[in-house]
Amino acid sequence: MSLLTEEHRSWIGKSEPPVSVEISRRDIIKYSIATEQQQEKYLRGDEAPLMFIFNLFGNITQLDNLRIDGLADQTMNGPQLPLKRVMAGGTEIHPYRAIKPGDRLIATQEIIDMYEKQGSTGPLIFTVRKLTVRMDSGESVLDEIQTSIAR
Repeated sequence: MSLLTEEHRSWIGKSEPPVSVEISRRDIIKYSIATEQQQEKYLRGDEAPLMFIFNLFGNITQLDNLRIDGLADQTMNGPQLPLKRVMAGGTEIHPYRAIKPGDRLIATQEIIDMYEKQGSTGPLIFTVRKLTVRMDSGESVLDEIQTSIAR
């Protein structure tokens, strides 16, 4: 018997509304210092390190709205799954151009797949999301594929 229903599968291909951000040199420098970057191009803010995009497009939230793991409640839209314990299942980043100060980026996120597997301790539900980041001109910046696993 499948845990994923047609309602769950109907989320495949659905996108969240686009989110737009403008990149500042100051933000790149602050991120680079905080993450102990070594390359001068990052420390000067000429270019953002690849992981700069982590949560760049997330909602800014008050501390009271954070879960115990430090993430915001309801960080991603999607179907309510019957398995509630969620863990990271992997991330792939496909960069096409560097992120630089003054860039205006637009990101969209969509669920591209959902499937089940039987694990050693029970069923698992895999949800695969794709974050597509483009310049406001339409030029590709990067694609990120994230897999989460519910058990």
